[in-house]
Amino acid sequence: MTLFTLLLVLICERLFKWGEHWQLEHRLVPLFGKQQHFSLIRTVGLVVLVMLIFTLLLHAIEGLLFGVLSLVVWILVGVLCIGAGQSRQHYRAYLHSANLQDVTGHQAMAEELSVIHPMSSHITDKLYLRELQNALLWINYRFYLAPLFWFVVGASYGPVLLLGYAFLRAWQGWLAKQSRQHREQSGVDVLLFWIDWIPVRIVGLAYAFLGHGEKALPAWWRFMTDFRHKPYHVLSVLAQFSLERDPCKDKVEMPRIAVALAKRITLVIVLITAVLTVAGVIL
Repeated sequence: MTLFTLLLVLICERLFKWGEHWQLEHRLVPLFGKQQHFSLIRTVGLVVLVMLIFTLLLHAIEGLLFGVLSLVVWILVGVLCIGAGQSRQHYRAYLHSANLQDVTGHQAMAEELSVIHPMSSHITDKLYLRELQNALLWINYRFYLAPLFWFVVGASYGPVLLLGYAFLRAWQGWLAKQSRQHREQSGVDVLLFWIDWIPVRIVGLAYAFLGHGEKALPAWWRFMTDFRHKPYHVLSVLAQFSLERDPCKDKVEMPRIAVALAKRITLVIVLITAVLTVAGVIL
């Protein structure tokens, strides 16, 4: 059921998810707004509570209506947790502003796209655009590839792991817009550092194969024993080897090249998942 659900979710996401309405981040804002205390223990407690409640729900509806109800819940959770409708709007707004030479407009959208790892304003235009590329690649990882990974490896509990990851992602994104101090106190970055450690290296391997192997693969091997650098740094370094094939300094084309690469990687991961499912490796 994993592959069938995943394909339906991706189709729905592409056709209908154009804004924040069907995005978990938007649905959790009222809950996050009520939080007054921030700590690692509280963050762990929140995500465990959410996953436990959802697990009990899945068990309660198991087998009802010949399994149709469970399938609907799987699809609903997938649509809420996979996809970046709001970020896609910001990306389109960036391209529109950049085409119109609206510096203020496209810089504002670039800031929205890089809210998790803010870009420095005191760098050259080339480095600024490269950081924007990295931000777009990270959005693709956070909203597509990492959720896909946890959904697949979780097997029958895939939706539970998916919801847990998406909850932490939403919590981190909300805190990034509110307070740096609260974000540090919450410990969400520490949790996601370890949660992202394996999937970001699997995705990084895909980037390494599409990039310059003589540079990318040695770097990937070094990152396999690296517990210092953030997942964002690991993904950015490996992805840039692939982007070296398309050198560009245009503020419209550079982001488009990064998005095209991200889509290609996502398609490759989905195809690999499909092959493993047909082969019986994934249920």
